[in-house]
Amino acid sequence: MKTNLINRSSSHFGLFRQSLLLAAYLWTAQAVAQANDVMTPIAAPDQSNAIELGTGPLPDAKAQESWHSQYGSRFARNVTVATLTPFLPDAKIASGAAVIVAPGGGFRTLSMDNEGWDVAKALASQGIAAFVLKYRLNQTPADMAAFEQEMAQMFSGTARRPPRPEPSEMVKRLAPQLEDSSAAFTLIRKRAAEWKVDPDRIGMIGFSAGAMLTMATTLVGKETKPAFIANIYGPLAEVTVPADAPPLFVALAADDPFFANGDFGLIKSWHLAKKPVEFHFYEQGGHGFGMYPKETTSTGWFNAFSSWLKMHGMMQPKK
Repeated sequence: MKTNLINRSSSHFGLFRQSLLLAAYLWTAQAVAQANDVMTPIAAPDQSNAIELGTGPLPDAKAQESWHSQYGSRFARNVTVATLTPFLPDAKIASGAAVIVAPGGGFRTLSMDNEGWDVAKALASQGIAAFVLKYRLNQTPADMAAFEQEMAQMFSGTARRPPRPEPSEMVKRLAPQLEDSSAAFTLIRKRAAEWKVDPDRIGMIGFSAGAMLTMATTLVGKETKPAFIANIYGPLAEVTVPADAPPLFVALAADDPFFANGDFGLIKSWHLAKKPVEFHFYEQGGHGFGMYPKETTSTGWFNAFSSWLKMHGMMQPKK
């Protein structure tokens, strides 16, 4: 039965956000069979190309940005200042289209390699200008051991099926992140000539919590107006589709323990609204497969996404 999103309670949204955090913290145990699964503090990598978005420091933040490695990838947490890092294609192959890349991590961490930089590099190699959004995060303990303990205690049970989010709650609870994503669109459009980007062909792709931010940016963002969006193993709850909704690409694994147990209302909502939607439901892959090389067909999501972009004319210069 179709339900109006606006009437959903804020308590449901809180459970929804908890499911995202649980997904971010436990995804490798159930999805990514990688070595080096211990969180190891590391020095912050070089970010000299990162551009501050000007949205200001996270209000009341006490812990400062820190980095750790896990599963052969690098993660940032306690991000207090949002940045955007450009990955521009060679001018000979540039199509003029652009993508904002939003890594996941339950709004507590950001999977910067697997769901950020590696995605951006792959897109740039195909002529798409990519911009990795390092958005501000909810605070976690500065001490790594305390962080691990907090996560283990908070999410020691099994995941629940996430309820439908309420747009008004998105605006309130994701305020810093939405401000960051909006600023990213604004910055790219402002410097479009410099970066050889078509202001009307800027899309967004998000992973897990980043997918939630992508959907929130599309559903409640006022001036962003993405040309296309991609939801990679994010929540698929039914939504009220905007009249100007962009084409939507979705990828999810059937053994995803967090988002594969719903009714795929997002897909139905987009389809019934007669908006372009493509859905890839892989037999295996778990949660968080991203750009990790795996022996499952979920690894093919990026090629499918590239083909989809090509179908929508994003791989060719605009005539």
